[in-house]
Amino acid sequence: MPETPDHGVMPETPPDYPLEREARCPFAPAPVFREMTRTQPVAKVRIWDGSTPWFITRHADQRALLNDPRLSIDEKRPGYPHMTRARADGAPHHPRLITNTDPPEHTRLRRTVNAPFMVKRVEALRPRIQQVLDSLIDEMLAGPRPADLVQAIGLPVPTMVITEILGAPYEDHELFQTTSHVLISHDTRPEQAAEAGARLGGYLGDLFAKKMAEPGDDVMSEMAGRVKAGEMDPREAVTMASAILIAGHETSASMISLGTLALLEHPDQLALLREHADDPKFVANAVEELLRYLTIVHSGIRRIANEDIELHGTVIRADDGVIFDLACADWDEEHFPDPQRLDLTRPARSHHAFGFGVHQCLGQSLARVELQVVYGTLYRRIPTLALAVPFEEVPFAMEGVAYGLRSLPVTW
Repeated sequence: MPETPDHGVMPETPPDYPLEREARCPFAPAPVFREMTRTQPVAKVRIWDGSTPWFITRHADQRALLNDPRLSIDEKRPGYPHMTRARADGAPHHPRLITNTDPPEHTRLRRTVNAPFMVKRVEALRPRIQQVLDSLIDEMLAGPRPADLVQAIGLPVPTMVITEILGAPYEDHELFQTTSHVLISHDTRPEQAAEAGARLGGYLGDLFAKKMAEPGDDVMSEMAGRVKAGEMDPREAVTMASAILIAGHETSASMISLGTLALLEHPDQLALLREHADDPKFVANAVEELLRYLTIVHSGIRRIANEDIELHGTVIRADDGVIFDLACADWDEEHFPDPQRLDLTRPARSHHAFGFGVHQCLGQSLARVELQVVYGTLYRRIPTLALAVPFEEVPFAMEGVAYGLRSLPVTW
């Protein structure tokens, strides 16, 4: 795959954000944003509503500001740089969640759902994840060639796992996947988002009522217990379950397929991974480098300033919107030399693929274990795995919060 140009031309007016990635190197941030990282670390971009929030791209600046209480994640405030019109329209009606509250309210809410995603409990799921994956690989190998890796492996693995954790029946996965796609798409109209949200919320509300009456060993039952104890509001619980379900399968599904495509395009690195597939430390580090290299959340982390903040001689005023582009930070040459090179031996754990600070992704430990199991197993079990179409014909999906693949035709 060709590398992106080392230098671009800075635009005279703020560029639109997000921009589609270049077809010739779809894993890289857009060249104009990489150039901003080098020469204009505090810049502006234009988003869907014509507003021009600040744009922060450097790794060190993101580390400093994403933990700074002078910035807020409160989406209900005027001037907040929403990702889409649908999100802007829905924000006033959203309950208080971990995704739109600051400490100490955020701390209280996160505590209600944190336990199932802690490292020790996630590690205990590793054998089950391995079992799910091996069964899916068996089915794919027994089926026709070529196969679509997205449908055969990418979507089912994280969907099966997150539904088990949450306590939702996997046989309803089509409802989860279709409503999730609508809710995270930048192309979704407000009325479509409202309809999909109501459909998913109604389903989870009915399921939550069952958990209240007959609790099990799952996240929704834990939240039901907190509701009974007066520690959580029922609407908070249903909305939180919806957020966990969406985030718990969409991003991991994208990473499984995109990681496979990236490795197939870098056969030297794929050979290295196969060679060290039995080394948990190597596989874990390979996962971190693929997370850095791909950084699939391509629509930024959004904040609003509580007070004036000076950065590199520029003042971000109180009530100004701010966007942090995670991919640019993970391709910042000052922190990751030669970032366009996929190197599975690179120490990459300091990447921002899961964000940074108190709002860092709740499910990151689960995502890591899922990817370690998949990347450590799939290419060892199918050593002749190959693309069934030219790279240029692989259909990318760029319209969501995270980018991914519509399909990945493979053979062996």
